[in-house]
Amino acid sequence: MRLRNVPGSREFIAANEFVVQEPESYKGRWHELFGNNNPIHIEVGMGKGQFITTLAKQNPDINYIGIEKYSSVLIRAIEKRSQVECSNLYFIRFDAESINDIFDTEEVDRIYLNFSDPWPKDRHAKRRLTSKEFLARYDKFLKKDGYIAFKTDNRPLFDFSLEQAPEAGWTLRDVTFDLHHSEYNEGNVMTEYEERFSSMGNPIHRLVAYR
Repeated sequence: MRLRNVPGSREFIAANEFVVQEPESYKGRWHELFGNNNPIHIEVGMGKGQFITTLAKQNPDINYIGIEKYSSVLIRAIEKRSQVECSNLYFIRFDAESINDIFDTEEVDRIYLNFSDPWPKDRHAKRRLTSKEFLARYDKFLKKDGYIAFKTDNRPLFDFSLEQAPEAGWTLRDVTFDLHHSEYNEGNVMTEYEERFSSMGNPIHRLVAYR
């Protein structure tokens, strides 16, 4: 995916009230930022923010953190966030490879991965957000009864994910190769990519992984 540079995006993000500028300083104390002890759900690679912003509006008793490393994409999520009156949603501009620097043991209740970069070349497999390397990272801060929900329209990436989870010691459930025509579609919140791909007739794949 080729990303268009947005002039001034880094400066805008650095000054924005909805973006946590030093996330490492909140490791182990994210509840202080939100001012409550509600569950914390995160979306890694949130894109333009439609999914997590919708969830935050629907679930005021859950705290949400959206993580995105590209400034040109994050700025679009901030635009959506500025139109929503809620106190349970913050963003981080951050590379997920260092995610253990910002979350402590059992600090997160749920992880959402939506239409992640497939990194199609074999030598980049470790960079995929559902690789066993990333699953090991999540294991360090996800609560014992927590889980990962993953959606994609990329069948090779989905097949890869189905293989990686058991290898990393995770259990799979609610697996479907056509989410929108399955029992698991009830209550599904779509991302921008999901709307686009499904309108093209692409089936959406989904799985849940837990330990």
